[in-house]
Amino acid sequence: MSTLSSFFDKNYQTPDFINQKQSRRTFLKSAAGAGTIAALPVFSLSAKQQVQLAELVNTDPWLTLDATLNQLLPSSPTGPSAIEIKATEYLYQVMTVQPTEQGEKDFILKGVGWLNGYANSEKSADFAQLNFTDKEQLLRGISHSTAGQNWLNTLLGYIFQAMLAPPSYGGNPNGIGYQWLEHQAGFPLPKAGQRYFELPTRARIDLISHVAYESKRQIIKQQGTRKA
Repeated sequence: MSTLSSFFDKNYQTPDFINQKQSRRTFLKSAAGAGTIAALPVFSLSAKQQVQLAELVNTDPWLTLDATLNQLLPSSPTGPSAIEIKATEYLYQVMTVQPTEQGEKDFILKGVGWLNGYANSEKSADFAQLNFTDKEQLLRGISHSTAGQNWLNTLLGYIFQAMLAPPSYGGNPNGIGYQWLEHQAGFPLPKAGQRYFELPTRARIDLISHVAYESKRQIIKQQGTRKA
């Protein structure tokens, strides 16, 4: 297949948002240590949005995104699947409601076209129409390219968020991810009206300052323990 506009384009450059993810992870790690917020701020879907998504999943790009997420975390007797943690619903609100960087959304959508182009060149069908084995083969194939690896990592990141976010944020229904990991979530978990995106701007600044202060205090405490 042509290397232009595909996962195998030799001129591909890693998007800036990929490199910026580290700062988000650092904040989340600090926040978890301070017992405040355990995941990025996300928005639960309204009943109307759930109906819209159910209709959209029958067509691209959501048809392919849903198939990809389900392939990355399929049904298994050992743990919850992408369907059970509502990964597609989670990604939908990230793409349509949450103030996600436009470059990140564009990259996710471009990947749908690239994946279907690759699927048609290799299997003569769109990705969602293929069987489990063929889908697995194609995803392993694109993972060997930088663009493909970045795309899959981006989707995997949202799967992890859907599994670990407090239920009030829209993913991890009834704490299914916590139960599987035998994880004791921080207390108190945010409720509707108290979620990060619902806080006044000043409260957000105070929260981040508190997280930074608590993280620094813990480091100083640990250093003092070592010296003693």
